[in-house]
Amino acid sequence: MHARFAPVRDCFHDLLASGRETGAGLTIWYDGHPVVDLVGGFRSGHEPDGEPWLPDTLVNVYSVGKPVAALCLLLLVDRGTVDLDAAVDRYWPEFRTPATVRQVLSHTAGLPAFPVPRPASAIADWALLTGDLAAADPEWAPGSVAGEHAWTYGHLVGELVRRVDGRSVGRFLAEEIADRWQLDLGFGLTEADQRRCADLRYGDPQWPSRQLGEPGSLRARAMDNPAGGLDLAVLNSPLWRGSEIPAVNLHATAAGLGRLYAGLLAGGVLDGVRLFSPGLVDEATRVQYDGPDLVLDRRARWTLGMQWEPDGSWGMGGLGGSSAWADPERGYTFAYATAHLAEHDRVDELVEALHSVL
Repeated sequence: MHARFAPVRDCFHDLLASGRETGAGLTIWYDGHPVVDLVGGFRSGHEPDGEPWLPDTLVNVYSVGKPVAALCLLLLVDRGTVDLDAAVDRYWPEFRTPATVRQVLSHTAGLPAFPVPRPASAIADWALLTGDLAAADPEWAPGSVAGEHAWTYGHLVGELVRRVDGRSVGRFLAEEIADRWQLDLGFGLTEADQRRCADLRYGDPQWPSRQLGEPGSLRARAMDNPAGGLDLAVLNSPLWRGSEIPAVNLHATAAGLGRLYAGLLAGGVLDGVRLFSPGLVDEATRVQYDGPDLVLDRRARWTLGMQWEPDGSWGMGGLGGSSAWADPERGYTFAYATAHLAEHDRVDELVEALHSVL
């Protein structure tokens, strides 16, 4: 690690020493090169006999996976096989909501929650959940307002990929993006990859109830159906890890996420392998919607799959504290992947340390 970035390393170690973090990875690229690559804490169990977090430990990073799912569809846009401004039903004829591909990608399609209550076992039934979405009535006129499509985003984007390409979004990601850019991340893990996973744990026992908000609210409906998305018994199960729930169950290393954003920040090329055209990256990271978000209950600036921040950075945070983004102004990419489900103050402190040395 570059000596210049020692304050970031010290901050990371302080989080572990204080118990505010119990298992995580941190990767930072600056000026086109990796400058911080740290792991610490435990993959499962705890001191003194827990299994240590290794460089190849995978962890569920929740919404950090939304841009990754979006990039699968955007690769088809870049290749000319999908039109951003075409109606979804051009590719998915059963789909009733009059939304465009662009509206799906920017969280304005009006389908932020699965319409039919489903048990946790439904997470493995792609056809059931996409069928529910196809038959649903939108909660608002598509394009009129945004609401983070908390669970539904990956099924909307992923079914478009499947209808156009024939492969599931997990297989498409593996073969077209992860393999070509050497990214250690995926949807729908093999048994071998599941053995590398960190077990999620609550940093605060009240964490799940705080995330859902008021019972019956749009936020609660968007996040709690199918059941089990905040339940450790489900999240740490082979059912969850082996299923494709692309809005919320990307399993990744921080190093894999840092590499992905490094390639995007470089205009779609990494280690000499071009995946995306510079024009596609520009369009994908441009603000498409700026206004109230009915699920987040605050102002949001959505690109095609990411959130854009006023400092010009673009990327995505996930429930529980994982986060990954690129900062074009300062020239870095940042990826934090944690199993310790709590708030985002850990990332805030790491970024403060990073900005202090840039």
